[in-house]
Amino acid sequence: GGRQDLADQEREELAVILGYLPEQLSEEELTGIILETIKETGASSLKDMGRLMKSLMPRVKGRADGKLVSRKVKELLGN
Repeated sequence: GGRQDLADQEREELAVILGYLPEQLSEEELTGIILETIKETGASSLKDMGRLMKSLMPRVKGRADGKLVSRKVKELLGN
């Protein structure tokens, strides 16, 4: 068999590490922040994405993956 003692130790270490990380935004929270930033910056198309991301990323830093933020922005500005 495996080494259950090592698996348990890894799980305990992971729990400690996760305790130090900021809580991740839910998709609904992220969408709300993006929509608020779109309104504040006046972004209306994908041409405005750079300006929008510059304003948006400091607000979500550490709480949302950049790729997810970018995908969500493209989805919202593309409509």
